[in-house]
Amino acid sequence: MSSVITKFFDYGQEDIDYLRSVDPVLGAAMARMGRVERVIIPDLFAALIYAIVGQLISVKAVRTIWNRMLAQFGDITPQQLALHTADEIQSCGMTMKKALCIHEISNLVAQGDFKLEELPGLSDQEVIQKLMTLKGIGKWTAEMMLIHSMERRDVVSWGDIAIRRGMMKLYGLDKLTKDQFEQYRLNYSPLGSVASIYLWEISFE
Repeated sequence: MSSVITKFFDYGQEDIDYLRSVDPVLGAAMARMGRVERVIIPDLFAALIYAIVGQLISVKAVRTIWNRMLAQFGDITPQQLALHTADEIQSCGMTMKKALCIHEISNLVAQGDFKLEELPGLSDQEVIQKLMTLKGIGKWTAEMMLIHSMERRDVVSWGDIAIRRGMMKLYGLDKLTKDQFEQYRLNYSPLGSVASIYLWEISFE
């Protein structure tokens, strides 16, 4: 079985201090929790496939499917996955819809029709727009790519249920409107991604 290289999202004490200064409530939670690490996948293709696998399923289920993919296919590269059918990809435990998307994207990237290597030169919004041209990639998946592969600094996803739940728990809210969310998001800027890392952790406490 091969493996995919991972690392922790890179942030430092200066980032923590800034968020604590602009949001004392979040700051108190950060002080209580200590440093929270978030695993990311620097390889854009592997990260994209992982993000597709992770759509609308639990973290535990994602890891199970991912480990099966590593065992079955070895390296998660466009060239490797393009050699396999959607049925073979689906046999790792995902839905056929996801398997078809992965198969199509693998072929597009392998053939050079979609150039992932262009993404680092684009703005956050441009990355989202470009990724959303791919079948099966919505805004949430694109935003997860920005954080979990590209280490972009200022992403807080309204489409992420755990992020919204974390905000509600942190601020003692029974419900969260889009306007409230936007106010918090803007308050965290330009370090929204670091805030997101803590909000995820808070949501599962």
